[in-house]
Amino acid sequence: MNRKIEVSQRGFTLIEMMTVITIIVILAGITVAGMSYITDKQANAKAQVDIELLSSAIEKYKLDYGDYPGFAENTEPAGDISEELYNALFYDGWNYKENEAGDETDIYLKELDPRSGKQTWVAKTNSNQPPMDLKITDPWSRTYRYRKGLDAQNPDFDLWSMGKDGTSNFTNPDKSDPDNKDDIRNF
Repeated sequence: MNRKIEVSQRGFTLIEMMTVITIIVILAGITVAGMSYITDKQANAKAQVDIELLSSAIEKYKLDYGDYPGFAENTEPAGDISEELYNALFYDGWNYKENEAGDETDIYLKELDPRSGKQTWVAKTNSNQPPMDLKITDPWSRTYRYRKGLDAQNPDFDLWSMGKDGTSNFTNPDKSDPDNKDDIRNF
């Protein structure tokens, strides 16, 4: 009674391998798309919080000086004066405290310190003295926009980020304008 037991070694067929690879690619695509969506939502939320913090600091500045920051009475419609905001809200106060020169000024937003700030609003520096005229940037590395005066939509000031697409219609701030659809703003 000699019986031979046949053991068949069965592997995966080409169709089975292609099916598994297709499923893996689909799942990876869904994961990457989901991560992109989450990253965009986080950037939008960060920009909204930044605008609220900056708005609060600008209001504190007005309480001390009687006017909003900015050299011009009526700033340009495009509102690209974030260097003036940086100087008014951080650098001038830091410079006074370090050198005790000029008018007494406060630091209105310590998070703008490029040496130790945890926010990514300004370019980091290792220097002991922060540079003046830094630009305050949003999560997409574009400057926040600020305007006051006749071109402002609010009676006080406008503060906004042009959003992910980096475009904004400065003369028509209506959200229905395609250039403004992803703007994050205080007006």
